[in-house]
Amino acid sequence: MFKSTIAKIAASIIAPAVYREHRNAVAIQQKILHRLIHQTAKTVFGKENNFNQIKTYDDYKAAVKVRDYEALHNYIERIAGGEENVLWPGKPLYFCKSSGTTSGTKYIPVTALQINEMIKAARNSLIMYVAETGNAGFFENKMIFLQGSPEMHKHGVIPSGRLSGIAYNHVPFYAKANRMPNYETNCIDNWEEKVEAIAHETIKEKMGLISGIPPWTVMYFEKLLELTGKQHVKDIFQDFKVFAYGGVNYEPYRTRVESLIGFKIDSIETYPASEGFIAYQDSQKEKGLLLNVNGGIFYEFIKADEYFTDNRKRISLQDVELDTNYALILSTNAGLWAYDLGDTVKFVSKNPYRILVTGRVKHFISAFGEHVIGEEVDLAMMNAMSSNHAGVTEFTVAPQITPESGLPYHEWFVEFSKAPLNMDSFAEMIDQTLQQKNPYYSDLRQGGILQRLKIRPVKQGTFIEYMKSKGKLGGQNKVPRLTNDRKIADELSKPQYN
Repeated sequence: MFKSTIAKIAASIIAPAVYREHRNAVAIQQKILHRLIHQTAKTVFGKENNFNQIKTYDDYKAAVKVRDYEALHNYIERIAGGEENVLWPGKPLYFCKSSGTTSGTKYIPVTALQINEMIKAARNSLIMYVAETGNAGFFENKMIFLQGSPEMHKHGVIPSGRLSGIAYNHVPFYAKANRMPNYETNCIDNWEEKVEAIAHETIKEKMGLISGIPPWTVMYFEKLLELTGKQHVKDIFQDFKVFAYGGVNYEPYRTRVESLIGFKIDSIETYPASEGFIAYQDSQKEKGLLLNVNGGIFYEFIKADEYFTDNRKRISLQDVELDTNYALILSTNAGLWAYDLGDTVKFVSKNPYRILVTGRVKHFISAFGEHVIGEEVDLAMMNAMSSNHAGVTEFTVAPQITPESGLPYHEWFVEFSKAPLNMDSFAEMIDQTLQQKNPYYSDLRQGGILQRLKIRPVKQGTFIEYMKSKGKLGGQNKVPRLTNDRKIADELSKPQYN
């Protein structure tokens, strides 16, 4: 019980310190901004933007405009070519590869400072759980992390890889002995082969914690049950007590995950991104994720309903409001400056600062001005599942602007693990929830502009097959909840998926 005892002692020290930081969060954020600016005043970017003249947050906003990856691309390529002191002193340790838009693959710089902050935040997510619950036994058992390959390649002269692969190469000493799967298994490229190999490697181990993106964890659980003939994962891993996850909203998957496990398991949500570790769950009782206010990141926010306007306003932590959707803007200790992450969040608490991830700035449906967002469709799906005793493996939503007959509508492609007895009732519950949550959608429905949404069931395995066809099966890859076009919808409408 040595490790669990140490974890409890650490929790008694670290948890109070984290909450003390939150009581002083605004001042800490100001210090981080000034430190970032001071450290980079002599870099290429610092000189171009007159960092040596910036004294206040208003000065910073005036000097550094919000930018996306495309606006940083030339700087990134200079770094890849071997140039030093471009966005940050020296050169980054890595480029973190993630999916881009117009530039294709994005290469996000990662520094030693940032890696240390990521490790600390990941540790804190477990420590805060121990502090609240007193449950630390999982530290004595094996921990599995379903993730991408740890193999590094190069973009120019800089090693590059996926976030989870970079993290694998910096696992703290105290976690290495218990960590699974092994390096060779983690390097398997084919996700289906990898999941089977992980299942074989772990099936006889004492697993205490399992971590991964929910849809890929479901795949792992199903493989375990297939190999053993057991009914539930709890029959295989009697010591499995904690499920850690990130990357997507867990709630639409919760019913499926817990039905496979066989009981309602404690879960820890984290919000790591290629650009930095933003937040983590600190409580099993309170709603939201604790913002990582002292992790080398300076946060700014733009109200989501102002995002696409000419007079959008940037604010810092001290001016945020509760229950308001914000686009998240980051400046980091890896050289990102007023960087538009593309995610939207809202605060559910300011003492301490807790957020919910509500979606993506560009992942919405507004073909008719309805501006339906990820948070709304997730809630609508959960209500429909609950009221109709249905199970859903995965889903995505797209507009149907030019139907063969009748009014336009939203089309929901749904892979059911347990279909509802009444599909009409299922669709009605989704529609009513959306009308309650989104007045624009309600106006369009009541005004006869949109007809009620339509559910399009797809066969089991559809989303896995679709992701495989795009070369994006596993890892941090996920299907967008919402798209404002028909690219994914047209693919899923093909005969092989229906």
